[in-house]
Amino acid sequence: MLVPAALLLLGALTAVVAPRLLARADWVDREPVVALWVWQCVVAAVLVCCALSMTLSAAAAWEVVRGHVFAPAPRAVVDAYALGAAGPWAAALAVTLACAGLWSAAMLLREVVRARARRRARRAELLVRAPLLPGEEPVAGRLVVLEGERPDAWWLPGAAPQLVVTTAALRRLKGRQLDALLAHEQGHAQARHDWLLHCSDALASGFPQVPVFAGFRDEMHRLVELAADDMASRRFGRLTTALALVELNEDRGVFGPCPTPQAHVPQRVHRLLTPPDRLPALRRLRLTAAAALVPVIPVLVALVPALRALG
Repeated sequence: MLVPAALLLLGALTAVVAPRLLARADWVDREPVVALWVWQCVVAAVLVCCALSMTLSAAAAWEVVRGHVFAPAPRAVVDAYALGAAGPWAAALAVTLACAGLWSAAMLLREVVRARARRRARRAELLVRAPLLPGEEPVAGRLVVLEGERPDAWWLPGAAPQLVVTTAALRRLKGRQLDALLAHEQGHAQARHDWLLHCSDALASGFPQVPVFAGFRDEMHRLVELAADDMASRRFGRLTTALALVELNEDRGVFGPCPTPQAHVPQRVHRLLTPPDRLPALRRLRLTAAAALVPVIPVLVALVPALRALG
């Protein structure tokens, strides 16, 4: 039975080739939203390859699983997969991939639990520093102003999401610059970038030796900022958004020669000040459609024996 092995080979090939192609592409920074979609499709294809390989290996190893997987299939389809000819490696492969899937789910659950714990701690801090007035109820989208010496702003997701800005940011950012900053944070919230970051962090922490997952995490953290920058700049202009970034991060040393955790900020400012040409709409559509087909390929590979038997 070669289909599970072919699926694993396809998953490994996708995990190696796709990130390299994306690293060489000249359109990624020009179209961060499309790049986010392509990365998600690539990772989904790798996961689908593993899931299908696990299912077929389990069907080859155990009659009970085979009965459930191929219950509605004609006898010719079952024979086309040659499930009875599988060696002892089928059970080991199925168990290994099932353990990897459970580990991925556990890592995602851990990441979500940690994120919720951080949000609860920050909400408790907000209630201490900015308590609700008598009779006031938490409202989604509520703007909270905190006393602070460092200019900062962030979006706090949850059941009642809140936009938090410090008084230092209010003093430093004037007019449309403050509007651009708030639009940037609202862009994160509208696109639910927090879930992209949770999933990428879970995969990267669960499988630190798999380069595609590490690349997925790094690119998600970078591309979501570019996408939010574009959303703010479309409303308030690129120069205004760039100036807001500079004012917000000027005291953090990010524009000096020494690298910092916010070392990507100068690149974001440069991108806003020297905007690259966007891709034509037709090419964006082709890239989006091609990426959507990537997770479909392993499904077609898994169906090849069945299609041949029925054809």
